[in-house]
Amino acid sequence: MPALEAGHLFDGEVLRKRLSHFDLLEVWNRGIKGVLSLVILTLLAALAGGAVKTFWEIRLLTDHSAEVVLRQVIVNTLMLLALVEVFKTTVTYFREGRVKVTFIVDTILVVMLTEVISQWFKGGDWQPLAVLCGVLLILGIVRVMAVRWSPTLRTGAHDVCASHL
Repeated sequence: MPALEAGHLFDGEVLRKRLSHFDLLEVWNRGIKGVLSLVILTLLAALAGGAVKTFWEIRLLTDHSAEVVLRQVIVNTLMLLALVEVFKTTVTYFREGRVKVTFIVDTILVVMLTEVISQWFKGGDWQPLAVLCGVLLILGIVRVMAVRWSPTLRTGAHDVCASHL
């Protein structure tokens, strides 16, 4: 009897009927949600590990000057904030199925700010610092433009300016 049931499963008509109900978009959505769930768990683990590492570095105050340790804590904290922005972007895509440009620009701004502060702490040549500051300025302008002309803020003929730049 099981052999007859198995033969029935691969019957041309039954197979055609099952394939007609097969939705590739649904498979895609479930796959993306599964992968993004793993990414979110990874980001949470990295965020927790980074916070513990940053807290642990405070013990270096006994061996090094406060300035050196606090510089490292500042850079680590800014990198954690960049990770929070990546987390925010991932969760938004998970919920809404799209990525907001402002979240991506915010992430890049935080990473670039971290790089500017790192270069500033290192001292040295001013040209790389000036280039990084120029990139930060351009990204700031892009951020304002993304908020100002966001498709979610359009109300007819005029754009509504967001109050939380």
